[in-house]
Amino acid sequence: MSATQDLQLSVAEDWRAATRHPFTNALAEGTLSPDKMAGYLQQDYLFVERFVRLLASAVALAPSLADAAPGAQFLGLICGQENTYFLRAMDALGVPEANQIAPETRAFQNHMDDARHSGRYEIILSVLVVAEWVYLDWATPFEDRAADLPFWFGEWITLHSGTGFSDVVAYLREQLDAVWLELDETARADVTEVFTQTLALERAFFDASWAGFTVAR
Repeated sequence: MSATQDLQLSVAEDWRAATRHPFTNALAEGTLSPDKMAGYLQQDYLFVERFVRLLASAVALAPSLADAAPGAQFLGLICGQENTYFLRAMDALGVPEANQIAPETRAFQNHMDDARHSGRYEIILSVLVVAEWVYLDWATPFEDRAADLPFWFGEWITLHSGTGFSDVVAYLREQLDAVWLELDETARADVTEVFTQTLALERAFFDASWAGFTVAR
C-alpha cells in the first residue's frame, strides 16, 4: 500500500464525510439552490490566487523537469479554463466576486500560505493531494450526468473528473509517495498532520457551503 493510501485510510471518516457530502450531492443532482451555488463559487474563487501560488511553489521545488512538467501544465489549466469557469458561472448566476471572506475560507487560505512558506515540497504536496483528490473522489461518480445539468453545475463536475484530472491527482500522489520514502519519522509526522488538517478544512468548507454563505450582490 502506498503512503497516500495509508494517509487516506488514516482519515477515513472525514474523507467519506467530505466526498459524500450533502452539498456535493445536491450540486451533482442539480438541486442545489442558486444562492448556495453562488455563495460557494464566490468563496471558492478566493482560493484560486493562493492555490496558484502553492502549486507554483511545488513546480519550483520539484526535483526534476519531468517532475515539474505535469504540475506546470495543471497550473495553466487553473489559470485558464478553471478561472474562466468561475467568471462565467458567477456572471450567469448574477453575482460579482466576493466582497468579504468567510472564516472557513480564511482558514483554508492561511493553511495554504503556511504550507507555501514552509518551503518544504512534502508539506506543499500534502495540501495539494488532499485538495485535488477529494474533488476527484466526489465528482467522479457524477461524471456521466454532467452534460444534463446547467453549466455552473456540470462544468464543475467535468473539471474535476475524467482521465485528465485523474492523471493530475495520480501525479500529485506519485510525487508525495516518492518523497515520503526519503523522509524521517518527524517529517512523516508533519506530513500526516498537514494532510489531516487539510481534509478537516475541506470538510468544514463544504459544511459552510451547505449551510449557505452570505452572497455578495
